[in-house]
Amino acid sequence: MTTIEVDENEYGCWTVLRVRGEMDLVTSPRIRRRVHDAVAGGRHDLVVDLSAVRFCDSSGVGVLIASRRLLRSCGGRLRLILPEDRDGHVGHVGRVLAALGVRRLFEVYDDVPGALTGAAERAEAEERAEAEATAEAERAEQAATERPATAAELADAALPGQRVSDRIAP
Repeated sequence: MTTIEVDENEYGCWTVLRVRGEMDLVTSPRIRRRVHDAVAGGRHDLVVDLSAVRFCDSSGVGVLIASRRLLRSCGGRLRLILPEDRDGHVGHVGRVLAALGVRRLFEVYDDVPGALTGAAERAEAEERAEAEATAEAERAEQAATERPATAAELADAALPGQRVSDRIAP
């Protein structure tokens, strides 16, 4: 018989669901219900701790993907806790997500404190990256509106360190 236990705690704006047991066709609806209840209660920032999940099938993965979609649709955030085992190997759920090619969809942390503090650091990093991308786009746009490059400039750019005149035979 498959079993699942879910404990819920709140840390500031974050709700942490600690899941223990097996995520399968029988138990996955309970996880889905807990996520929906959290969102219905106005809690849109969710950490799901899967460190004590010993089995996960495609229905469990489906619940995680649906949870991500639900939280994104309401402006929320989802973080997963997928620690490595004692030998430094990815745990069961991490292997399942990687095998299905969906691990990249999630922000993954090793532990709950990392997920809670990492969110602010990642948000700042995302803002910095967005500002850098915007500045780069503006520079590229400005460069595109400036005078066209001459043939010599293009040739010099194609072969750094060598001048056009150096390539012309006497």
